Amino acid sequence: MWTDAMGDRAFLGMSHSPLMGLNPVPAQAGAELEAAIARVRDLVLAYAPDLIVLIAPDHYNGFFNRLMPPFCIGTQARAVGDYLSPAGLLRVDASLALEMADALMDRGFDVAVSRRMEVDHGFAQPLQLLWGGLDTPPVVPVFVNAVAPPGIPRLFRCRELGRAIGDFLDGVPRRVLLIGSGGLSHEPPVPTLDHPDPEVRERITVPREATAGEREAKTRRVMAAGQALAAGEGTVKPLAPDWDRRWMDALAGPAGSLDELCAWPEDAIAREAGASAHESKTWLVARAALTGRVEAPVFRYYRAIPEYIAGFGLMLMRQQGPFIALPTNER
Repeated sequence: MWTDAMGDRAFLGMSHSPLMGLNPVPAQAGAELEAAIARVRDLVLAYAPDLIVLIAPDHYNGFFNRLMPPFCIGTQARAVGDYLSPAGLLRVDASLALEMADALMDRGFDVAVSRRMEVDHGFAQPLQLLWGGLDTPPVVPVFVNAVAPPGIPRLFRCRELGRAIGDFLDGVPRRVLLIGSGGLSHEPPVPTLDHPDPEVRERITVPREATAGEREAKTRRVMAAGQALAAGEGTVKPLAPDWDRRWMDALAGPAGSLDELCAWPEDAIAREAGASAHESKTWLVARAALTGRVEAPVFRYYRAIPEYIAGFGLMLMRQQGPFIALPTNER
């Protein structure tokens, strides 16, 4: 079923939520999500990637406003272990990460490079859900700023970065899985520089490791926000299933549909889908790296889960070779 051809690669768009395992969800929703993740896990393990290009955001655990790059490639990455995600070193292919950075510079992308990248659940959770932890095939981590304006990269730039990564991977004789981790619609209580408390503004500006007490307080605050959203209370922006499905439809379509998506107004993303919906751009980067002939999605799942403050989506596509046809499962 799988081949070892040069340029063979697959795309997995995968929402994440720090509240998985913390906030209870209705039994049917929980069972459906668990089954969907298990199916994706089986397909990914059957694909047996030799390399993972993991594209994800951060939530002020590794990147701060003192210096916030739009894009950054890590030659080493340590997961901080926030919420229920694992802590420790990712298995980064440092030499390939540098080769990719060099190739992107040649293409006009002045990407930042971190020799000691700090990452959080945005990177760790997909590895945890698919491989049970951080013991995975080699990884190249690519950070995308999704929380700190004005340096949030625009849609067209994310598309172009993905295409440049795909062109680089054309010369890499490995079976590659590109994971876009984040989104879809959601607006959790991530602080901004507009926050009235100067201590909060300082905390998201100057890098430092959070104390155990600060992490516990943050966890409780986010849990409470999810519970309030599920109850129809609080101030968290409601999820936007229609926007989420339009986003997934655009990525599931032919290459031209990515160009149409990039014509969406930037300011409409936060207005329609929430401030953190910019995380969905990780999907766009990863999907745009499929630069050859792309099959229809082998698996697609969506459900709005307010307890997780997430329009939760999964979508798996492959550039070469047929997948076994599987039904979609959306709610």
